[in-house]
Amino acid sequence: MRVGFAVVLAGLALAVGPEVVAQPTPSVLPLAPHRAVYDLSLMRSNGSRSVDAARGRIALEFGGDECEGYTTKYRQVTVLDSSESGARTLDVRTATFEGANGRTLRFRTDSRMQDGDDEKVDGDASRENGVLSVRLREPKKETVSFSGEPIFPTEHLKTVIAAARAGRSNVIVKVYDGSDNGMKVYDTLALIGHRIEPGSRPGMEEPAQKEPLASLPRWPVTISYFTTGTGDQTPIYVISFELYENGISRALRIDYGDFALRGDLQQLEVSAPSDCRP
Repeated sequence: MRVGFAVVLAGLALAVGPEVVAQPTPSVLPLAPHRAVYDLSLMRSNGSRSVDAARGRIALEFGGDECEGYTTKYRQVTVLDSSESGARTLDVRTATFEGANGRTLRFRTDSRMQDGDDEKVDGDASRENGVLSVRLREPKKETVSFSGEPIFPTEHLKTVIAAARAGRSNVIVKVYDGSDNGMKVYDTLALIGHRIEPGSRPGMEEPAQKEPLASLPRWPVTISYFTTGTGDQTPIYVISFELYENGISRALRIDYGDFALRGDLQQLEVSAPSDCRP
């Protein structure tokens, strides 16, 4: 079970229009520095690796600006219960720093599985002259290059927001986030639904009914991740959510194929944006 960068985290009736192949696009509004907590529960289970129950939590801290760069701290703890294998706990912690120009990424991930080996990924990546260069320190010292200059997670988020505000219905772009073993680039397809005007609806989480989210528009977004170069049309996983124009998300849905998790926004602390003027 793997979760990529969660900042680009279930809208219904997504409208699919002409294909948009995205290039990095500046954000229209500053991304809000914030800390968000999502409670996880089992939404669906089927297939050979299905589970009987699931629970957990995601804690996300996002900060920075277009002048100094962006920092993200992410932790997901998930407990999966199965009648065949019993309970398993997965604890994933990720910390990243993305340069203000969107051309450098520093990343570190610690994954711990109950009764399993710990996995660590530590490295940095840079985009220059049509090439993505990755330098790993863990799990072992290694250097690898990818062509095409895949974009990094915050730049991806900004691109999706800009496309949503422009009324586009999809974004296609390669993304590198340093996840898994740090050696993979992903093809991504983001489907963007119709704009939802500011305001709350019955059943929305309490933080979404308050400012600053209550006065912001949002869009249902579904992002599918595929392994680059395999030709496999089945996504590794799919993340759906409602995305506000300041970069905060609610109503998470994380689909791993054999099971899917739901993430409800339980806590939200939003800080004032900086005085950055790039």
